[in-house]
Order: sequence, then structure tokens, then C-alpha cells
Amino acid sequence: MTQDAVTRRTFTAALGTVGLAMLCGHRLFAQENTGGGATASIGRIDTHHHILPPEYVRLVGRQAIGRPSPIGFPEGWDVAASLRVMDENGIAVAVVSVSAPGIWFNDAGLAKRLARSCNEFAAQMAVDHPQRFGFFAALPLPDVKASLSELGHAVETLKCDGVGLMTNYGDRYLGDAGFRPVFEEINRRGLIVYVHPYTCSCDLDVLPGIPSAMIEFPHSTTRTIVSLLASDAFNRWPNIRFIFSHAGGTIPFLVNRVDGAAGMMGKQGWADQLRKLHYDTAGSANVAAFGPLLKLVTSKQVLFGSDFPFTPAPAVRAAVGSLRTLGLSEEELRDIDGANARSLFQRFAK
Repeated sequence: MTQDAVTRRTFTAALGTVGLAMLCGHRLFAQENTGGGATASIGRIDTHHHILPPEYVRLVGRQAIGRPSPIGFPEGWDVAASLRVMDENGIAVAVVSVSAPGIWFNDAGLAKRLARSCNEFAAQMAVDHPQRFGFFAALPLPDVKASLSELGHAVETLKCDGVGLMTNYGDRYLGDAGFRPVFEEINRRGLIVYVHPYTCSCDLDVLPGIPSAMIEFPHSTTRTIVSLLASDAFNRWPNIRFIFSHAGGTIPFLVNRVDGAAGMMGKQGWADQLRKLHYDTAGSANVAAFGPLLKLVTSKQVLFGSDFPFTPAPAVRAAVGSLRTLGLSEEELRDIDGANARSLFQRFAK
């Protein structure tokens, strides 16, 4: 296992430790957990919740793909583990997805196999627990032809709830012109696109010994959003509802700089486009992240995200409690916990 494999797990555990410290003595969260534990009746919807299908772990974690996985997998995950964490934290529904490192390892055949097996695994979760799970389908990008085929299967046969993409595939961010046929089809179908960060290959080991999850993940989210803005994607494909992880990376902090520079380039309205996107709370339920985010958007554009199992169970509990320390109104908390997601995912509207 590489150093980055170890450091992502220790990094997310450290985030949980900070969150638990914020949680100590917080009465509102204690009230929500009457009887010793929260229940799914609270009705949260978690849009940043990951799966680790056995075949995925076996194929991605082994040397046979040409290099070991650069991300360490949490041990002991199964569907029951997700249900336990959901029940303990009032999460009624989790819309699951594949996390970094995704399914692309410079092997088109492997990517197609992983996409199909992960999507079928997630679809079975939704069949077995129809009121508890939805899923974002993985696509074998940058193979456009295979991605279009898998998209049709995921929507028509597996009944996915949207599409899950990485911020980049190799050195190509989502605004790359080569990906347009896929986005055109997603737009035609009016699907939700959830975007998770991964480190661009050109940024690997830029800071040796520093885990990618620390700063490269949020930077990758920022880069892919800017690439989509530059390609006019948000105007070109208005039927796509985008969700970006971790409060949008560094976009809320940089919005004025990005919008101002765009104006100098003769491009207008970037800030307005950013205000129409959705952003999740994973790893971001803190004053430093939420202050800029809620200057960019209102609570109507923010969705709850746990990042389980890469964020361990105690840190999920901490994140739920931390949201209650940010001075949000009850209406804003209801928006974030589930109301916004129910507006996006009609299957879970009731």
C-alpha cells in the first residue's frame, strides 16, 4: 500500500476527530438522538455515500492493473455497515457511488467491466432496500462509446438515479470537448450528475508525503468546475443538475477571482452559473467552508453528504452534529438534511 493509501484514511479520521471535539456537549444533537441513537425517521438523504463492491476492491486493489491503488480502501465495508451508520445518524436514504480512484486505470476493458459490475451491485442494493438506497451510475470514461452504452443500460435497465463522475480522467477535466457526446446524452435524459474529486496525474506527488485528499481533491473540484464554465457546459446542457463534492472545493473562496478573470476574457455570468449548482457537505461541515459557501449560494443548493465509509462512522456522527453548530436556521437545516435532495430525486420525494 502506498503512503497516499495510508494518509487518506488517517486524514479523514483526523477530520472526524476535529468534528467530535466540536460535538462535545452540543445539546441540540443530543436531543435529536433521544433514546441513545438517531433513527432513519429523521429523514436525511446522503448524496455522498460510497460503496466498495467485492469485485471492485479485488480488481482495483491488486497489482495486476499495472499499479497499486493510490487510495486505501476502508476495511470491513458491506451493505449492512452502511445501513447501521444510516440508522445511527438519521439517514433515511443514501444515494451511493464509487469513490476515488474510480474505474479508469488506462485499461478500457477493465473500465467497462468495473462500471458494469459496480452499477449492478448498486442497483441490487436499491432493489433489496428500495426505500433506503439509490445510486449514481459509474461510466467508463474516457471511453465515450462505452460510456454511452453503459449509460443507456444504467438508466433503462438498472434504473439509476443519476450519473457519478470523477473530476478528471487522467489529465482531462470534465469540460474537455471529447466528453461532449456523453454530456449531450445526459442532458437529453435530464439526469443528475454527481462529481467526486480525484487527483490529476500531473499533480501526483507535487508535494511528496502529503495526501492528495488534503488539498489536491478540492483543487481538482475547482479545476473541473472552471473547465465546465469555460466550455459553457452549464448553459449548453441546462437539463443536467450538477452536485459537486466538499462544498465545491475552493470555488466559494475563489468565486470573485474566477468571475472577474472570466470577464477580462470576455466571458460573462460565471458567478451566476455557480449559484445554480448544488454542493454537498462532505468534509465541509465547518465555519471555514460554510461561510464562503453560503455567501455563494443559499441553503437551497446544499445537500448532506457523509463520505462513508472513507469517513469512518464516528466522523459521520460528528459531521451531523457539526452542522448544528453553524448558526443555521431550522429551515436551512431541513433544506440541507433532506428537503433539497427530495426536490432533486423524485423517487424519494415522499
